Amino acid sequence: MGRREDPAPHPDHGEKDEPTVAQSTGAETQDWVSRFADDVIAESERRAPGKPVVVASGLSPSGPIHLGNLREVMTPHLVADEIRRRGYEVRHVLSWDDYDRYRKVPAGVAGTDESWAEHIGKPLTSVPAPAGSAYPNWAEHFKAAMVDALEQLGVEYDGISQTEQYTSGVYREQVLFAMKHRGDIDAVLAQYRTKPKAQKKSQKPLDEAELEAAEGSGAAAEDDGSGSGAEYFPYKPYCGACEKDLTTVTAYDDATTELSYVCQCGHAETVRLSEYDRGKLVWKVDWPMRWAYEGVIFEPSGVDHSSPGSSFQVGGQIVGIFGGKQPIGPMYAFVGISGMAKMSSSKGGVPTPGDALQIMEPQLLRWLYARRKPNQSFKIAFDQEIQRLYDEWDKLEAKVADGTVLPADQSAWSRAVRTAGRELPRTPRPLPYRTLASVADITAGHEDQALRILSDLDPANPLASLDEARPRFDRAESWINTQVPADQRTIVRDSADTELLAGLDEQSRESLRLLLEGLDEHWSLDGLTHLVYGVPKVQAGFSADATAKELPPEIKVAQRTFFALLYQLLVSRDTGPRLPTLLLAVGADRVRKLLGA
Repeated sequence: MGRREDPAPHPDHGEKDEPTVAQSTGAETQDWVSRFADDVIAESERRAPGKPVVVASGLSPSGPIHLGNLREVMTPHLVADEIRRRGYEVRHVLSWDDYDRYRKVPAGVAGTDESWAEHIGKPLTSVPAPAGSAYPNWAEHFKAAMVDALEQLGVEYDGISQTEQYTSGVYREQVLFAMKHRGDIDAVLAQYRTKPKAQKKSQKPLDEAELEAAEGSGAAAEDDGSGSGAEYFPYKPYCGACEKDLTTVTAYDDATTELSYVCQCGHAETVRLSEYDRGKLVWKVDWPMRWAYEGVIFEPSGVDHSSPGSSFQVGGQIVGIFGGKQPIGPMYAFVGISGMAKMSSSKGGVPTPGDALQIMEPQLLRWLYARRKPNQSFKIAFDQEIQRLYDEWDKLEAKVADGTVLPADQSAWSRAVRTAGRELPRTPRPLPYRTLASVADITAGHEDQALRILSDLDPANPLASLDEARPRFDRAESWINTQVPADQRTIVRDSADTELLAGLDEQSRESLRLLLEGLDEHWSLDGLTHLVYGVPKVQAGFSADATAKELPPEIKVAQRTFFALLYQLLVSRDTGPRLPTLLLAVGADRVRKLLGA
């Protein structure tokens, strides 16, 4: 099936609690991506031997495309990429559902301009772009940011505009076929029309945000075309006068393909559907039609599709009418944001992949999606938690480097740092994110100062240029500037707090003296860490090298008291960036001045 001449090697990955599946590569245990790849390859061999493997995603550019929507793309991407690594030819179809109707004005996007409501019902590509946009229409405006993010993330795909597919007549035969077999389609849909209300009583209710975040293939609505007239029609014309889909098909002749419709605007028209391309199949028919047309083997879908009558379940029956089969693929869980509610693209301020890539490197974002099974929810950190995530990532990289990494973790790391086609650009000197953020906070855009501080972290191997710490430094600086409230930013005092210094007791004065005496000898990140933790130990009669097990609990209390004193004298607060980093940032001379030397 479309193997390249030189197939890429496939590493063995593992999670010991689950067996292998079809087309095993020989590993006794595998990660979730490898297991899905096995299934997809086997299924593709059964359905379309010798042809490229087809996986699919769908996104509706009805507003900002958020991080929950990204799972719709990353899940098949990771599986497709694993299949490519094994040497198979893969096509990742990404359908831009830009011929969906403009349903509502997203909060925070169009401001308070009520005129946007006038476009509700038009195709997204017929709605003007937001004011000031460089793009020709609403859909292209919101697609652009996602296209850029997917490029940064290394996602290889075949983008398809559904506007172009429909208006150029690509789906004309499929539309005519659906109209001819509308009775069969209606019979499938009728099985579910009376069931959802009774079923939903036992289900946890989904709010609008959850429904939008979970909806598979970027569907604009769970529309099956019913209720528009006496007879069922799976096709919805866009009005030739107002361009909206507020239309009702009143008659259709299979022999001539003449279709008559009326619109709420008052316009009525009879067209020949064999020549007419201004309309589309309703969503519950459109999606399975595309499965059959593209030969899709694998496509994930949102968790709401586990409910009776959902697009994915109904589509599994309707696709057979078109001569195809339903794709295999998991239901994927929600992706949340630290400190924020569930995401919805209809609500303003919902973080997008582009927003995430402003504060984290592509590798970290890929890793967050790769390390969790699709049915596991997880959160993406825009708050202080991002520092812990980066610490976890750096520990993983260290384990990879020294060979102590577990197989499943190795697999997730490998999928994060490279694709089958290329390795993602990396930061040459990946210094700790929390350190970079502290330096960016303190230096407030002064690159010469930032370079001075970062070079002092390891005097034996100083940075020659900030470029060695980029792009991670830029991401940390962006996080400080965009996500940290102004009242939490660090501002170093201009002069010593003489009143506080004058009121210190003898023990506090002694602690400052010990710190100042050791500055020059310990002027590096590790050295200052040893010094600031060691001063309270020495004052209590212990060695500065004494470990926590060798010390009484009150030493920790003394350390916290000492740290709070230093923060007050340096930044007039009880807390702040890690003290070793803060001391390096302030500089030895200024530290002496502020501590009353």
